[in-house]
Amino acid sequence: MTDIRPFRIDISDADLAGLRDRLARTRWPVEVAGAGWERGVPLPYLKELTEYWRDGFDWRAAEAELNAHPQFVTTVDGQDLHFLHVRSANPDATPLLLVHGWPSSVVEFLDLIPLLTDEFHLVIPSLPGFGFSPLSGPGWGNLFRVAGAVAELMSRLGYERFAAQGGDLGAGVVGMLAMLHPGRVIGTHVNGPSPYPFGPPAELDGLSDAEKVRAERFNTFREDGIGYLALQATRPQTLAYGLADSPVELLAWIAEKFREWTDPAAELPEDAVGRDRLLTNVSLYWFTGTGATAAHVLYEGMQAYKQFMASAGEQEWSAEAPTPPPGAVAVFAADSSIRHLVDPMGTVVRWTEFDRGGHFAALEAPALLAADVKEFFATLR
Repeated sequence: MTDIRPFRIDISDADLAGLRDRLARTRWPVEVAGAGWERGVPLPYLKELTEYWRDGFDWRAAEAELNAHPQFVTTVDGQDLHFLHVRSANPDATPLLLVHGWPSSVVEFLDLIPLLTDEFHLVIPSLPGFGFSPLSGPGWGNLFRVAGAVAELMSRLGYERFAAQGGDLGAGVVGMLAMLHPGRVIGTHVNGPSPYPFGPPAELDGLSDAEKVRAERFNTFREDGIGYLALQATRPQTLAYGLADSPVELLAWIAEKFREWTDPAAELPEDAVGRDRLLTNVSLYWFTGTGATAAHVLYEGMQAYKQFMASAGEQEWSAEAPTPPPGAVAVFAADSSIRHLVDPMGTVVRWTEFDRGGHFAALEAPALLAADVKEFFATLR
């Protein structure tokens, strides 16, 4: 099945009414008096955000904004892949793949699209198990497999050579593409890579002041902020029941990350990305039921990574391995990227650090990210 079918988002009125009904009937937990964000999402904040989701948020407006961009679905290796394909008016524009992470979706790139289409043809897939790419079965947490499917998608669109950009899980896919198809990938650009979270703490000796701040942030994350990942990486099915059945649980699960991982200057998630953008992303997870399947994808990804690392010492690496394409890294204010840890071989040709923004750079600082992407790929033309 190599056909590419047009796609349009059309959530039913019944599904919208069902969401509002569930939100209205939320059974709220007891909160420890005086507790703040250190125990998770505070009850008063989540109640107010839930009320806005139920009575103030306009899904139809968000749906129309998404549908303003051409969308399609194709089937690769038995897996449906939904994607946006926004072509530039410039016929000689460079094809650019934009890959989202967790807990994100194609919504992440809405503000970036108009900043890039003067120079790029954009392909923005929903990764398997996310958004409108419902999970067809196990095995799609393996980023090698995902990268292969995405490369096939680019071939079907007629893009034999292309650039690639991503963050979080998307950065992993971009990295796998560079390994599997170095001759096809013009260059890679990733934002916010960090050391392996289950690995050792980052040593502070020999670091610059800016690197020490990021290292201390990473070490704090290892100690206090990794619970979500430990649960998704070990017991995704147990978590899935809450994410599939309770929109408030899904909202809390995602909103917490938008609070912890965005610009440190932002007190609340909507201070960094905007309340409607946040709820568009959460709504997409809710209507597609992919809060649960995304957890399974992360579980499989962590298992695959552990197996890869366990066997890495036994691999016989060829001295004639192809040269990887040029790579760039953008580091934003909330990131924990430390160059010698994420680029030990010194292969990154462009390393840029910004004093604002965070994990969701395309949402938080789209102008900064777009400019960095353009400047980097301009050097490769």
